Amino acid sequence: MGVNARKSEDYLHTDVILSKITEYDIFRFYCSNFQKLGKKFKSDLRGDSSPTVSIIMWKGRLLYKDFGRPDHTFNCWGYVMHKYSLGFRECLRVISTDFNLGLTKCSSSNTIVAKTYGEQEYEEKKTTKIQVKRRAWNESDEEFWKQFCISGTLLRKFRVSPIKYFWINETRFKCNTISYVFDFGLGRKLYCPLEEVHKWYSNTTKECIQGYSELPKNGEVVFLTSSLKDIMCLEVLGYPSIALQSEMQMPEEALIKELKGRFKRVIVLYDNDFNNENNPGQMMAEKICNEHTLINICIPSEYCSKDISDLIRDHGVNVAHNFINTSLPHSIQSNIR
Repeated sequence: MGVNARKSEDYLHTDVILSKITEYDIFRFYCSNFQKLGKKFKSDLRGDSSPTVSIIMWKGRLLYKDFGRPDHTFNCWGYVMHKYSLGFRECLRVISTDFNLGLTKCSSSNTIVAKTYGEQEYEEKKTTKIQVKRRAWNESDEEFWKQFCISGTLLRKFRVSPIKYFWINETRFKCNTISYVFDFGLGRKLYCPLEEVHKWYSNTTKECIQGYSELPKNGEVVFLTSSLKDIMCLEVLGYPSIALQSEMQMPEEALIKELKGRFKRVIVLYDNDFNNENNPGQMMAEKICNEHTLINICIPSEYCSKDISDLIRDHGVNVAHNFINTSLPHSIQSNIR
């Protein structure tokens, strides 16, 4: 697989690397559980009890997609960078060395770089460091968030800020489209809503419960929903809520017990993936409700809106409010009125 002689026109660039090896070669080399395109496997970037990851062909390129962690969506370069905490140039150097491509000054007799990194257990890897350069709010931000009826006051309450640059460990990236940081006590999420592939970056863990610190002490109802955006939309409608780091994550029994002690009802409002035959959002909602004896409400497929933020954007606050009110148990409706 190696290249022994370096041609004069060869240099460290993605195009040069892909003229010698393929994206498939890169994923097969570094992604230990990957065997076949389109076949799901367990993530080796996190604890994964069931196959939630697949590598697929997307717009002519291979894409790593973790359905249990939306922020874990990578091309082959991004995967290597994330897995081994590398900058972009360092990632290319590692690949060149590991495949003996002769594109760096490193000797081809060097030990395999990333495979050596990979000998560490996942839990022992250092936490990814995320830093940001904030910027002022502008009209583009207002235009984006107003479609969900989310105000600046609400964004500040939930510690959402617009950013100009961000750093993953020591590597700086410029935000080419509107981008935001969600600040939590136990980590950060970066949200780039207009990007097609890399919408999310995160260093949060499952211990980070989104919206938890903003909950009232007690009340009639609390929702378990899908994302911080949905939390803010439910706040617009007058309901407190929380979200786990992934819809595929099962909430801890201690968390549900605490919520039941503070609120009369705990309601699950997860995505209705109406255009997906397996509908993973509702599959997980049913599993959670069966495990913890909770109530599940689902946005009707006729709206073609998978979550509460889409419902507000597509049909307005009144329709979203009516859906919630008519879906709640009658006893809760009476008390809320």
